[in-house]
Amino acid sequence: MLIDTHAHVYVDSFIEDLSEVVLRAKQTHVEKVILPNIDVSTIELLKKAMNEYPDFFLPMMGLHPTSVKDNYKQELDIIYKELNSNNEYVAIGEIGIDLYWDNTYIKQQVETFETQLRWSIDKDLPVAIHSRNSYKEIIASVNKIGGDNLRGVFHSFSGDAHDLKELLNFQNFYIGINGIVTFKNSNLRDILKDCPIQKIVLETDSPYLSPAPYRGKRNEPMYLEHINKALSDIYAIDPIEMAQITKTNAMSLFDLSH
Repeated sequence: MLIDTHAHVYVDSFIEDLSEVVLRAKQTHVEKVILPNIDVSTIELLKKAMNEYPDFFLPMMGLHPTSVKDNYKQELDIIYKELNSNNEYVAIGEIGIDLYWDNTYIKQQVETFETQLRWSIDKDLPVAIHSRNSYKEIIASVNKIGGDNLRGVFHSFSGDAHDLKELLNFQNFYIGINGIVTFKNSNLRDILKDCPIQKIVLETDSPYLSPAPYRGKRNEPMYLEHINKALSDIYAIDPIEMAQITKTNAMSLFDLSH
């Protein structure tokens, strides 16, 4: 059985066929899907999906870095209240720093990220960290708030060997691997040879980053098996064993044993 540790299947592109998406996921041995929030506008969409499939979806709550604008403090206040109103949230996410599109709000992104890192310590919850074009800044913030007191996943890893080495210095963090590992132009396969298999969790990041041979199409959790297969090839183990290891990793990270 597989666990998709990061998928936005509550967004508009899934409104028409979410029930079929869930069915297809289950048919391809996906047992659970963890849903990271984006911002205030997505809270109710996420909760609706969670309430419809409470045994299948597990929610996170957080403010995504690309949603950090002038009103970030109001957004954080609302998200913090939501986090405190419901004990079903298994993590704080999706949080982080994104310098790919725009660095206008970099100061506010860092403040927002560090605020949510503090929440995770206070509430003893893991974090799902988005780090696009920002590994240096992410590492600085995690060290500042306290890398030994934090745990979580570096979602959608696409860095180089040096980035991986730096991230693996954080003992309580995992590396989230998605469809990027199947791309022909990605060197992730070579880089991951230096990543312990006990540090990997699977994710799709649906509806984005569909694995080969589905690039360009809407991603969904049923494609997780292609990511699992690519990783089993890298580590030269059976796909069933790969699935079991990454499931165990995810259950440990998100405390899903209860």
